[in-house]
Amino acid sequence: MPFPRSSGILLHPTSFPSRFGIGDLGLAAYKFIDFLRESYQQYWQVLPLGPTGYGNSPYAAYSAMAGNPFLISPEKLQEQGLLAEPDFANLPEFHTSQVDYDKVIAFKTQLLKIACKNFQSQATPLQQTEFAGFCDSKAYWLDDYALFMALKDAHEGTSWHTWEPELVKREPTAIEQAKQQLSAEIFYYKFIQFEFFREWSELKAYANMSGIQIIGDIPIYVAQDSADVWSHPEIFCLDEETREPKLMAGVPPDYFSATGQLWGNPVYDWEELQNQNFKWWIGRFEAMLDYLDVIRIDHFRGFEAYWAVPQGEETAINGEWVKAPGDELFAAIKEALGKLPVLAEDLGVITPEVEALRDKYEFPGMKVLQFAFGSDPGNPFLPFNYSRNFVVYTGTHDNDTSVGWFDKANDYEKRNFLLYLGCISPEGVHWDIIRLAFSSVANQAIIPLQDILGLGTDARMNFPSVAEGNWGWRYHTEALTQELSDRLKTLTQLYGRAPQPK
Repeated sequence: MPFPRSSGILLHPTSFPSRFGIGDLGLAAYKFIDFLRESYQQYWQVLPLGPTGYGNSPYAAYSAMAGNPFLISPEKLQEQGLLAEPDFANLPEFHTSQVDYDKVIAFKTQLLKIACKNFQSQATPLQQTEFAGFCDSKAYWLDDYALFMALKDAHEGTSWHTWEPELVKREPTAIEQAKQQLSAEIFYYKFIQFEFFREWSELKAYANMSGIQIIGDIPIYVAQDSADVWSHPEIFCLDEETREPKLMAGVPPDYFSATGQLWGNPVYDWEELQNQNFKWWIGRFEAMLDYLDVIRIDHFRGFEAYWAVPQGEETAINGEWVKAPGDELFAAIKEALGKLPVLAEDLGVITPEVEALRDKYEFPGMKVLQFAFGSDPGNPFLPFNYSRNFVVYTGTHDNDTSVGWFDKANDYEKRNFLLYLGCISPEGVHWDIIRLAFSSVANQAIIPLQDILGLGTDARMNFPSVAEGNWGWRYHTEALTQELSDRLKTLTQLYGRAPQPK
């Protein structure tokens, strides 16, 4: 669906300041929303919010529907009486600009277990009722997720396909026995999901009250080592014996990698999904719309045709395009849930068929300005080639920051960029590219906070195809100044993206 002319900021919650080594849903999140409101922004875009696995990537979560427990605010738990100041006595000395995930996970897990124990002994009748209601309403994914995580802990973190055969195949007797033996661990995982969604719901309500809508990210694929693949193996292309992916997801060689990107996720058995009338996908969208206002579909082109790489390949070069029933899927979702507030990440190898699917459902596509200056005037990322139903970004989480991009750009790109703008303004290249995004006809403009702060490559969020060392950047509390807010507000007003009086 087309959106009104507006703008917003891309920032994942892990990047908030916090004394606990990672951003969370506490005070800094509320202050960021205040900054958005005062700057006349109307959108806050986040990356996927699921519980991350290997490499801490939000795009490789243990569940497509659960929340990341390490975004829970210990101070919010303290406000409820579930933690006390002495629980923070051995707080490690965390890095303030980067997330040390190993250290954070070790410490925050201790706090979450203390809070869970206190909840069991101290919860009021109202809290107990709310918890029971949450568990009941989310049972369609929560029961499998909590059991999956409890079993994963019992197996020292190993992937589910290496567990005992009766658990791999989810034989009813083995599943029931595991539920009984791991009941305490299952309760813990349900409790932290209850707390995550309680805190997120409060934060989202504050954002909406402030005139801010939240754009969330739904990755097309789920991780092989996830509750989703373990509990619904029939909808994925898995080897019958090993239960590893028979066909792996990825993309062919592109801007980011000469050998393509081999993600390793299992691709879907779309025939089986269609036989089930896309029940799993409808449930996934329904779950997302419970806590997001707008959904950005990552790798949208995979719904028209997807790149499938046989098991055993080490790069994505030797894959092939396979047709997907995207039209039938979105028709089924629309029938079940109504017209969807969706943005389509339509980057990469885009064909007329992909564009037709996007346009049939009126999903806005994406434009990235960092891609605009490497070729001729026919480049689709140049602003004069846009139509209105698009979202323009200076860059995404997969790009360098705009300052870093310009520093590394070749002479041809730099020359084109300078000719297009006329000159570099005294405010710096980052404000020039932000101005270019805001002045375009695209209905929405989303800017990573790193670009608003004018930061270099050190603040980059992700290097595609690099498995470790990503997703760690954090900003400091003092970064969000009044001067910055005023400058952003001025540009927002100047280019007609400010909220309209009601």
